[in-house]
Amino acid sequence: MPAEVKAEPYDVEFAQEVVFKPNPGPQSEFLSASEREVLYGGAAGGGKSYAMLADPLHGLNSPNFSGLLVRHTTEELRELIQKSQELYPRAIPGIKWSERKSQWTSPQGGRLWMSYLDKDTDVTRYQGQAFNWIGFDELTQWSSPYAFSYMRSRLRSAHSQDLGLYMRATTNPGGNGHAWVKKTFIDPAPSNTSFWATDIENNEELRYPKGHSKEGKPLFKRRFIPASLFDNPYLAESGDYEAMLLSLPEHQRKQLLEGNWDINEGAAFPEFNRQIHVVDPYAIPRNWVKFRACDYGYGSYTGVIWFAVAPDEQLVVYRELYCSKVTASDLADMIMNAEEGDGQIRYGVLDSSLWHNRGDTGPSLAEQMNQKGCRWRPSDRSRGSRVSGKNEIHRRLQVDEFTEKPRMVFMSTCTHTISQIPAIPLDKRNPEDVDTNSEDHLYDALRYGIMTRPRSSLWDFNPDNQRTGFQAADNKFGY
Repeated sequence: MPAEVKAEPYDVEFAQEVVFKPNPGPQSEFLSASEREVLYGGAAGGGKSYAMLADPLHGLNSPNFSGLLVRHTTEELRELIQKSQELYPRAIPGIKWSERKSQWTSPQGGRLWMSYLDKDTDVTRYQGQAFNWIGFDELTQWSSPYAFSYMRSRLRSAHSQDLGLYMRATTNPGGNGHAWVKKTFIDPAPSNTSFWATDIENNEELRYPKGHSKEGKPLFKRRFIPASLFDNPYLAESGDYEAMLLSLPEHQRKQLLEGNWDINEGAAFPEFNRQIHVVDPYAIPRNWVKFRACDYGYGSYTGVIWFAVAPDEQLVVYRELYCSKVTASDLADMIMNAEEGDGQIRYGVLDSSLWHNRGDTGPSLAEQMNQKGCRWRPSDRSRGSRVSGKNEIHRRLQVDEFTEKPRMVFMSTCTHTISQIPAIPLDKRNPEDVDTNSEDHLYDALRYGIMTRPRSSLWDFNPDNQRTGFQAADNKFGY
């Protein structure tokens, strides 16, 4: 008879002990997510740290697994190591911790390195390394995306087909890196929706380059999984932690208790609320008044916004165009192509500076677009117009006491506008205006549009009332 290997005896009660059980909902979804890059968190108390520590356990029993979990500083790392020392020896009997290497090693040979990444130059410590799994705990503590992007280059393995390649991150809103994390994970798609990874500079999908066997195909997927205090019954039941969060200043309370990414300290429009001001797309009736507004830039960005006026005078922002390095003539073609199914566009309002020739003998940029059939009239840039425009946006974001609806809403497809409006900061020297050094192109287009006194049934253009110095020859098109 052939020899049979006899299994080692084990303690039945110990084997049946549940060491870690994820909370139903977001924590379970995070641990089962298949996307390459996943951000987990939002509100405080959602069980982020334990979820981050539990995620690499799926691979540590493989001899080919190599993982890296980083915090911003060594002090913060020490707290994470302490929690891992409570969990790992119970989850994987025989796993060893090396203080000198700051590394866990399982009996099968899988390794998890726990380290810090304080400065951008610290990434050089990982040159030549290869990892199946990389985790960033409290991602917004990194003020720029440099470290996260660089470490993506370390995500490679000859055994990736078996173990997969994963980057995981947890965080709350706020912190030095709030803006870039929001652009990377929050703005491109609704929460808990898988999406193809995009470039945060131009929002274009990341694709394989020319000459690659997968040329033109998208690279990988991302996902943001939100969690709140109430997804963690261990903290939520007593109510003590909730009471502490309720005592915080308003912007911190909205970030840490509500997980609101649209709130940032010093924001110009703190009343913006995605739950109220963002609506699902729907077909705009052809008899509604429609118009557009544009802030043009070639070297920076061009922002175009399309508006519709509902019968109850609610303003609906139903389309946007955000692009760079586009000439005025090409922009006119792009705008007219987008409007093919809209019916009549009553008028367009454009930054009045585009009528200035600035010494040129040829047509101005505005004239180039008008000649293409993309008609515009000049925006109001008189003294005080910036402050008046900002005040009108505040008024439009309010809920009307009669209709019980906000006076302005944005369709969820207008992702850039929805991202920029709540994030734009106040001017520290003039709190009545926004910081013009911030990304404000779509804000300016929005301001130009709402200052035209749009009405659902009244044609409001009267060239005799213009105070910009421009006199229209055509009353219909403002040209």
